[in-house]
Amino acid sequence: MPNISSIYNCYGCALCATVCNKKIISITLNKQGFYEPVIIDTTQCTNCGLCMEVCAFTHRELAIPNCKPIKSYAAWSKEYAVQHKCSSGGVGYELGRTLMKQGYEVCGVRYNPETERAEHYIASTPEELIPTIGSKYIQSYTLNGFHAIDRKRKYLVTGTPCQIDSFRRYIQKFHIENNFVLMDFFCHSVPSLWAWKKYLHIVKQTTGKINYVSWRNKQTGWHDSWAMKIEGKKATVYSRLSKGDTFYNLFLGDFCCNRACQKDCKYKYDQSSADIRIGDLWGDTYHKNEDGVSALVAFTEKGDSFIQQMNCELKEHLFEIVAEGQMKKNVDTAYLSNVAWKMLKNNKYYSAKEWKLLIIAEKILQLPKRIIKKIKQVL
Repeated sequence: MPNISSIYNCYGCALCATVCNKKIISITLNKQGFYEPVIIDTTQCTNCGLCMEVCAFTHRELAIPNCKPIKSYAAWSKEYAVQHKCSSGGVGYELGRTLMKQGYEVCGVRYNPETERAEHYIASTPEELIPTIGSKYIQSYTLNGFHAIDRKRKYLVTGTPCQIDSFRRYIQKFHIENNFVLMDFFCHSVPSLWAWKKYLHIVKQTTGKINYVSWRNKQTGWHDSWAMKIEGKKATVYSRLSKGDTFYNLFLGDFCCNRACQKDCKYKYDQSSADIRIGDLWGDTYHKNEDGVSALVAFTEKGDSFIQQMNCELKEHLFEIVAEGQMKKNVDTAYLSNVAWKMLKNNKYYSAKEWKLLIIAEKILQLPKRIIKKIKQVL
């Protein structure tokens, strides 16, 4: 049977490495700064085909075919401290706490300032769950966290929709779905880790060694929470997209997205293999709310049963209202993405002003042709 040796520019979920009995699959960063599997000793491969069976990237259909939302809610934690700390309404943390009371552990994501990356890990107590609070807008390294899962125990597993689709295939293969609750989120894409590294080089000139990162800080309210708070040994940096933050402009401007997010994502809007999907409830319904409201969607009856047990306020809405503002198609490519990639992949570090010039040039190119023509006439 074929193996993953021919797989490139994939989702980087690492389920192939997790399932490999010979432990001969490594997950490394490719030239674009995304995780990718590599077989480190092909002579040990038994051609069992497990790596391909659990790989969502190689399948056109989702692990749960034709799965659609069954209930959709606006939701937020009944504890204001939780709602305020989390990126939106705090339902991800509340789901983890609810399941822990029933004997589950949580395989979630935290930021490791030592490795400067997001990593999956196992949380067994509410205190250990705290680092999962808040969005992490970089691709997570899943392998250590997934390897730590005991298939005989019960877990809530969270991740990007593609990670969760592969994980669903994994637990289907071993007939252990009853031990797991799966949660994903409305996903824009994952940016190259090189963008994050270049950004940190700029920030560390002010902060020194970094101890803590928060991607979604509500200091100026939930609707202006595309905000980075980075605490370092020397100082703390606070930067918002609305004020021109470099990292958010590169990420949300689609300068450095994974090719799989642009060409092969199957998980936008109402497509999921999870039991539960979360996100921000953007749109008109809660536009005056600055505390944070979560979009909360049940894709399975199991998911909805746990939603009903959470310490959250729930307001049921049509899916179209809960998913208002969420992407319905895959990310595009910025006009100047080739320039951005050259800047990201070389060994030179650029200043915030140099990145700003690239972003301004991109915005000019996005103007209507008639406007660009007038600008050229003036120049």
